[in-house]
Amino acid sequence: MAGLKNTHIPDGEFTTMVYRLIRDSRYAEVVQLLGAELQRSPKSRAGLSLLAYCYYRLQEFALAAECYEQLSQLHPELDQYRLYQAQALYKACLYPEATRVAFLLLDNPAYHSRALRLQAAIKYSEGDLSGARSLVEQLLSGEGEEENAVENDRDSQVNLGCLLYKEGHYEAACCKFLGALQASGYQPDISYNLALAHYSNRHYAPALKHIANIVERGIRQHPELAVGMTTEGIDVRSVGNSSVLHQTALVEAFNLKAAIEYQLKNNEAAQEALTDMPPRAEEELDPVTLHNQALMNMDARPTEGFEKLQFLLQQNPFPPETFANLLLLYCKYEYFDLAADVLAENAHLTYKFLTPYLYDFLDAMITCQTAPEEAFVKLDGLAGVLTELLRKLTKQVQEARHNRDEEAVKKAVNEYDDTLEKYIPVLMAQAKIYWNLENYPMVEKIFRKSVEFCNDHDVWKLNVAHVLFMQGNKYREAIGFYEPIVKKHYDNILNVSAIVLANLCVSYIMTSQNEEAEELMRKIEKEEEQLSYEEPDKKIYHLCIVNLVIGTLYCAKGNYDFGISRVIKSLEPYNKKLGTDTWYYAKRCFLSLLENMAKHTITLRDIVIQECVQFLEHCEIRGRNIPAVIELPLEEERMNMGENTVTYESRQLKALIYEIIGRNL
Repeated sequence: MAGLKNTHIPDGEFTTMVYRLIRDSRYAEVVQLLGAELQRSPKSRAGLSLLAYCYYRLQEFALAAECYEQLSQLHPELDQYRLYQAQALYKACLYPEATRVAFLLLDNPAYHSRALRLQAAIKYSEGDLSGARSLVEQLLSGEGEEENAVENDRDSQVNLGCLLYKEGHYEAACCKFLGALQASGYQPDISYNLALAHYSNRHYAPALKHIANIVERGIRQHPELAVGMTTEGIDVRSVGNSSVLHQTALVEAFNLKAAIEYQLKNNEAAQEALTDMPPRAEEELDPVTLHNQALMNMDARPTEGFEKLQFLLQQNPFPPETFANLLLLYCKYEYFDLAADVLAENAHLTYKFLTPYLYDFLDAMITCQTAPEEAFVKLDGLAGVLTELLRKLTKQVQEARHNRDEEAVKKAVNEYDDTLEKYIPVLMAQAKIYWNLENYPMVEKIFRKSVEFCNDHDVWKLNVAHVLFMQGNKYREAIGFYEPIVKKHYDNILNVSAIVLANLCVSYIMTSQNEEAEELMRKIEKEEEQLSYEEPDKKIYHLCIVNLVIGTLYCAKGNYDFGISRVIKSLEPYNKKLGTDTWYYAKRCFLSLLENMAKHTITLRDIVIQECVQFLEHCEIRGRNIPAVIELPLEEERMNMGENTVTYESRQLKALIYEIIGRNL
């Protein structure tokens, strides 16, 4: 661009150069050229018009609106500039200003319908659905009739579909979008609207069908958009936010596909959908993509995720889910102070983006930090409201089934499922208060009270299993809850959490069901070998963690000879089994061993001590680049990088062994 600015353009070639650059979508360079030219001729109609057009294409809508405003003042007889100004203001989310300008066009028959459509869009964006509906119906009645009546009718049908969607009438919205699609032929934006309505109605299969159609056509018609290249590891340059990209609706389609996969708990597929979309630089990403990237990569890159959500919260507009998701994630990572600060600083957003349920839940979660008893009371009140609603919906489902009203059954079941998904987090938050106090019988009591509604819910069953296991005398009951979880995924057993498999094995051992424990471990080993053959570089920790937990059990029972040996063998080979999680289990056993040795409550054979030293030396060699602890995101005081390694902690443990056995280093 700097080179273009200094390039001499021959006389009579300026206009040709500008249009050539516009043809090649090099709008930023055109802005640079026109900026210099308009300093000499600030009232040039052609210059201002082209500059406004380029700003609009660059999505600098506020700057485009300023140019069109100048043109309106210079040429008040040309209402087209007022229309363009109103459209640019609308795109810039300056709704009151856009409404004011659009109002001036209503007296001009040539622009009456377009002004009405624009006003309807503004009211829709502002959340004034009744006002938007009134304007759309006015257009449908013929008051806004214009030459292209077919296009006007199609647009009005789409607008009605959008209104029905916002009002929660997803089936009716689908009908409107489908009618518009049949009338106009394939249109990517309408296909996306139809997919979105299906998604909101939980009809994921038809939603994915329409998404696949959008993607297939986008790839076939525009191979230059490089769909899927990033996922395949091919380094491609950004395609930018071109008008072609916008027209294909590919970004919207991939974001929706990611949302569906995320809802279905297919996290890898969700992440892949985001990388499949046409490549753009991070600063070019739209707010929805940025939000989805933050959410779907939160487990792997939490610090980056928080930064993106915090950034979005400062933008206007931002995806409406951003505010609630940021607060919930703060609570998940136990940054209750930050959650409280965000709520206090954004009180105006609280009423707009948080439901009463979500506000009450967040309020209780934040209170947990300073007043757990008060928080429990708040959560109990919320749980009471939700259980009452669940009973009411259960009755509605029964009545609808008795009346053979399938539509009513479907509606009531969906409402029941939604309410249950609200109830489960409240229940878990209550249980966690007592879990943190290690009052496991009370946690079990809380879960038993909710069996009426939650007995088929996977999260509830998993946590019941954990609390039974932790009590130390209810292993047989724990097996009854762990086994169905494992059997559900028995053909892909590595999809089950390693700690669930480990706890089930320990429960088998503690109830003298050693054969079942061995069979489960053989199954895990077989699947790990198969996966290791398919992906040789991938680290798999399931069997290792199972053995570590079993070793920990024997250490806890005082059998350190067998327990420590089991721990050491579980981490072989070190290059594949040594990681932050596995080191956590191993060092706990060593610390327990050292504590008992220091107290002289146990005596180890020399050969076992020698094995321990050799093991720690291996960890010292292999653990240079392995963090000993995964730091929480957003921590102000970071750990010393040299000390937060397996190598450093291995040396410390080895030094303690030498100190205890009285050997000089």
